[in-house]
Amino acid sequence: MDKKAQTGNAGETHQRAGDDQQLTTNHGVPVSDNQNSLKAGSNGPTLLEDFVLREKIFHFDHERIPERIVHARGSAAHGYFECTDAIPDLSIASLFAEKGKRTPVFTRFSTVAGGAGSVDTPRDVRGFAVKFYTDEGNWDLVGNNIPVFFIQDAIKFPDLIHSVKMEADRGIRRQHPRMIHSGTSSR
Repeated sequence: MDKKAQTGNAGETHQRAGDDQQLTTNHGVPVSDNQNSLKAGSNGPTLLEDFVLREKIFHFDHERIPERIVHARGSAAHGYFECTDAIPDLSIASLFAEKGKRTPVFTRFSTVAGGAGSVDTPRDVRGFAVKFYTDEGNWDLVGNNIPVFFIQDAIKFPDLIHSVKMEADRGIRRQHPRMIHSGTSSR
C-alpha cells in the first residue's frame, strides 16, 4: 500500500492515502492506517482529533446490544382487537365506542428473570404486555403473575429483580430453583 508520510506543524507524522487506497471511514474518507492512533509526538497522549480512532471505538462500543434486565426473552404477535359489543356507558375510549371497530395491537408474553438464552422450565415470574394503537394514541396494558407486587413502593423493584436474577459472577440463580418464592434460602 502506498503511504505518503508528511510532517505537521508540531512535527507529528501525517499519513496520506495513496491512489490505490481501499480503506475508508464510514463516510468514504480515505484512510491510510487504522491500526495506529494519532498522538501528540512519538510518545505523547492520543489526540481526540483522531476521528478514525473515535469511529473505531464507537463501533466497538455499539457492536453488541445489551440484554434487557427484565423480560429479556419472550414471544410476541401483531393482531387486532375487535369490539364485539359497544360500551360507551362504561368507557369513553374510542376502541370501545362502536361494535365491529378494529384496533391494531401488539402482544408480548415473556419471562421476567431469565436471560436471552434461558429456558422455560425454571420457576419464574411470567409477564405480558399489550399495546393498543388507538385513534387517541397508544394504550399499554401490562401484567405479571408475581404473588406480591412492588407497585406500592417503586424502590422495591430493583431488590425484587435482584432476588430472582442469576448471579452475575456464577451464572446460577441466587436461590435453589425449589426455594424460589418459598421464603427459605439455600445459603
